[in-house]
Amino acid sequence: MSHTKKVIFSFFLSIVLLLISFTSSPLHMKASSSNPFILLSQYQTTVDIGDEFFLIAVTSNGKSPTWKSNDTNVASVNKYGKVTAKKEGSTLITVKIKDAEAFCVVNVNKTIVTINQVTASIERGEKLTLSATTSNDSKISWKSSRKSIATVDERGIVTGLKPGETIITASADTTSVTCNITIKEPTIQLSKEKITLYRGQTLKLSATTSSGYLPVWKTNRKSVAVVDENGTITAVKNGTAYITATLDGVKKSCEVIVVKPTISLSSSEITIKKGATSTLLAKVSSGNSATWSTSNINVVTVDSTGKITALKKGRAYVYAAEDGTKVKCTVYVTD
Repeated sequence: MSHTKKVIFSFFLSIVLLLISFTSSPLHMKASSSNPFILLSQYQTTVDIGDEFFLIAVTSNGKSPTWKSNDTNVASVNKYGKVTAKKEGSTLITVKIKDAEAFCVVNVNKTIVTINQVTASIERGEKLTLSATTSNDSKISWKSSRKSIATVDERGIVTGLKPGETIITASADTTSVTCNITIKEPTIQLSKEKITLYRGQTLKLSATTSSGYLPVWKTNRKSVAVVDENGTITAVKNGTAYITATLDGVKKSCEVIVVKPTISLSSSEITIKKGATSTLLAKVSSGNSATWSTSNINVVTVDSTGKITALKKGRAYVYAAEDGTKVKCTVYVTD
């Protein structure tokens, strides 16, 4: 039955009850008395917030009465005797004519709100649907105490935003119930916790997170190893660095060791004549090319391929170097 139909039904029911009361009342037999009186359809009632009903008043002298509520915040009444319950509490509805009055005590129940959960845990991005009911079918309003942690919409759907705690409140007619929501910290698992690279080598780290969100990557030593936004590591030079994946304050690190390569030369000692050339070969474990140099450019020179040119009689050292490793070949130049 709709709200309007309920009000109309209560109106006609009140009239019927009042007629029965009036015709059976001893006062009805004294209607011709000089003392006027008022009969009400009811003298006490209990209703819920939002309820509306009619009080019917019959006066012995046929005069129209005036209506008044002692506390309009609890319940109001209009000039036709229509009462509207507004707030928990009690009030008197007074009906008056000259030299007569009557009263109806109206008790307004407190709205009872119940919620389906009082505690819950979700992760960032996860959703949870809360539901609440009221004793009088009044509308529920929802609120989050910390909107930066989690939000709630008008349907009670909670969305986690970042780790922390918030209180979700369901309210109706000044009555509230709450649910404590915890947004959990995510867990992070890396594909590797320790790796070894040579200078220039790359490797992609992957991270699995419980919330499904991607972490932010960072290196603590850019001079040793760098990492891009996708977790791809590039070794820069020998040393140790830590690559860290961070999500919502949770961190997981991988140790990256950039090792020095080994270098082996085709010869450790050679003798060549002045004006002649000879080529040294360098095998570098990292696969990178060696950098060549000489200890005495007046005796010999060496180019980027390891080709040595003898300039004058004497002795010099030719070096092959790569990322902290350096080996030498002794070169004797004869006339």
